[in-house]
Amino acid sequence: MTDTPPPASVSSLRSATLVDPYDRALPLVTVEALRALEKAAAAALPEHTLMGRAGAAAARFLLDQNAHESSAYADHPVWLVAGPGNNGGDALVMATELHRAGLAVDVCMPVEVKPDDARWALEAARAAGVPIATAPPASFDRYGWLVDGMFGIGLVRPLEGVFAELARTLSERARGKGHVLALDVPSGLDSDTGNAVGAIDAGAAVRATHTVTFIGAKPGLFTASGRDLAGSVTVAPIGVEGAAAHTAVQLNAPSLFGPSLPPRDFAVNKGTFGSLAVIGGDTGMCGAPILAARAALYTGAGKVHIGFIGSGAPAYDAPHPELMLGGADDLALDAMDALAIGCGMGQRDRAPVTLRDALAFAGPILLDADALNLISKDAELAAAVHARGAQHGHVCVLTPHPLEAARLLATDARTVQADRLAAARALAARYASVVVLKGSGTIVAAPDGRVAINPTGNAALATGGTGDVLGGIIGAFLAQRLAGYEAALAGVYLHGRAADTLTAQGNGPAGLSAGELAPMVRTLLNRLFYPLRA
Repeated sequence: MTDTPPPASVSSLRSATLVDPYDRALPLVTVEALRALEKAAAAALPEHTLMGRAGAAAARFLLDQNAHESSAYADHPVWLVAGPGNNGGDALVMATELHRAGLAVDVCMPVEVKPDDARWALEAARAAGVPIATAPPASFDRYGWLVDGMFGIGLVRPLEGVFAELARTLSERARGKGHVLALDVPSGLDSDTGNAVGAIDAGAAVRATHTVTFIGAKPGLFTASGRDLAGSVTVAPIGVEGAAAHTAVQLNAPSLFGPSLPPRDFAVNKGTFGSLAVIGGDTGMCGAPILAARAALYTGAGKVHIGFIGSGAPAYDAPHPELMLGGADDLALDAMDALAIGCGMGQRDRAPVTLRDALAFAGPILLDADALNLISKDAELAAAVHARGAQHGHVCVLTPHPLEAARLLATDARTVQADRLAAARALAARYASVVVLKGSGTIVAAPDGRVAINPTGNAALATGGTGDVLGGIIGAFLAQRLAGYEAALAGVYLHGRAADTLTAQGNGPAGLSAGELAPMVRTLLNRLFYPLRA
């Protein structure tokens, strides 16, 4: 066979653009929007161009990784599995480019590709002399990278047969610290929801260590099971413009909230940065509001009060005597700039009365924990929350985890997790509030339609009290007069990044306590937004 190059219109390896989504407010594009973008681009370009660019970008990514690889992987052959559709065509182009670059490759194609673009890629691979087999090898020990090119965003049913078996093999390799690269999305992942196609169980899809996704980033890569399945994500735009115009969903990044942070000029005082009241702490649950208040202090609020609703509360906080502690009835709410209510509040008789009184406050309120559970059971309280945002312009910030969200929507947690974006939007509309739907890939939704998925955070946050800390952080930003949406974006980003930074230092993910987060939030806040003036 002769080495037949692809058409000259196809991008070369050197011109392939790769974008690291870290700290970038990228648009997150749904399948429907991607199809529209693909159709428009394909009509304006020579045939096979998009597939050629996608395969070249994936090859460029792997070659770049190998160039910086400290292990022996760079010297090992690459194994690729090609599915029957265009994702398989992408894998075939990638294999051809790697082969031409001098890297040993083997392709497994259990079912021959069918679409015209993929057939073109197959012919080019065969002409280039790429080894193509119909069955996987008995052992993968000789290979470095394994590449998943089975199915992309078009999959509508769960993986089955040989492809399901290969998905298990690839996932085992990824869990065993091997290198697994998924093309566009891990096969079996619903790129809109972050769940496995046809199931919430992540075991029904490929688990990769890296994903190169084409045209634009997809929401499902950053929420629900998608973060675990996709691994480290790189975006290859492949020359297709206009992704931002097709979505209201963004990846959370400092550029979305940093400009809203108050300046820290010399001529400021504690009043400049607001007073926050943290209300909660029924008898035996005083620790929750204390954690929230400490976090607010570290996040820069000028003054922080705690109003306990139960008995047995401490007179002061010994580690932080700056905090002002007392009973909820003793708080002068009209002197506050923001409230955070619900931490450790419980649901006894005193709790709904305190919440009802707080909802009359003419300023921003964060509602967490049992405040949310009370609202879900009391139509009058729910109506008051909605009226604050819809009629009076005092938008609340709600911070539910999936079970609390399910109660607020009168459904179940499984339904919430099946489409986290839809659930967050429904909550924002129902309660005319900014909603922080916590979980892997926390979603922030505003009643005006803006939505962001947060990329920071890890399993270190899966411990008691971290939600209280988040409430205090967001409350502090509300007190500093950030609008609800920006306060929520800032809070979830810094909360998650604190966990990431502490984990990178060896203090997580196992055993990190909630109280360790706030000092790191302070460090990040100053490092990122308030560097020392020269």
